[in-house]
Amino acid sequence: MTLVCQDRPGIVHAISGAVVQAGGNITESAQFSSHDTGTFFMRLQVEAPGERDAFEGALAPVVAHYGMTHRLDVVGRPTRTLVLASKAAHCVNDLLFRQRAGQLPIEVPLILANHDDLSGLAEFYGKRFEHHPVTDPESKAAFEARVLQVVDRYDVELVVLARYMQILSPELCAALEGRAINIHHSFLPGFKGANPYRQAHARGVKLIGATAHFVTSDLDEGPIIEQNVVRVDHTRSAPELMAIGQDEESRTLTQAVRWFAEDRVLLDGARTIVFR
Repeated sequence: MTLVCQDRPGIVHAISGAVVQAGGNITESAQFSSHDTGTFFMRLQVEAPGERDAFEGALAPVVAHYGMTHRLDVVGRPTRTLVLASKAAHCVNDLLFRQRAGQLPIEVPLILANHDDLSGLAEFYGKRFEHHPVTDPESKAAFEARVLQVVDRYDVELVVLARYMQILSPELCAALEGRAINIHHSFLPGFKGANPYRQAHARGVKLIGATAHFVTSDLDEGPIIEQNVVRVDHTRSAPELMAIGQDEESRTLTQAVRWFAEDRVLLDGARTIVFR
């Protein structure tokens, strides 16, 4: 259960009391008060008897009194996730491997890609794969229309851009606000273009990293969910830097998806609150 409202005294006491009155037992609790926005954030895991509707009904008076935005879900229920991809396999493979191994609580009904390079990988994991080339504005609009069709048909809760190398339109960004996650290397804006690792090698970088963030119409500037870095030195070749960077991209994206699927990520303006 996640709760968001304006901060004021008595919130934790009121919620805890409502849970107890409903016969529930709090097994995990985290909270944060944002001094910047005056907003209170809370995440609870609760063992509760009876039906979900009855439990939510017991919480309703507190939710109404504090004007809370809240979400109630079952722990471990897979999050319905649409994966968008292009040619690179590392992020898609990590997501599907961990999902199949039971390490990532997502359900992937379909992979949409603007290239067909990953069709074999999708087949290996038993996932449906659709290839829709994006070569001009018309085909881009058709691809994005298909994204929205899939989101609606499968009641998709999360869209993951797993190295999908197309910029989403402002309209699609708005439609997916707060439920689309992108991954990119952390060389931006210093090393843009098709060969950032070669550029990084030429400049002798000492750190390689990756950033997972929510998608917004401002390219690569959405609220950050997770970041990782690893130290490198002059002995690393450009291909080695790429391999290290791709490992970080996979690890960072999967962690962000996991936290989202576990309802640990809440938006606070242009940043996120992550209850790890």
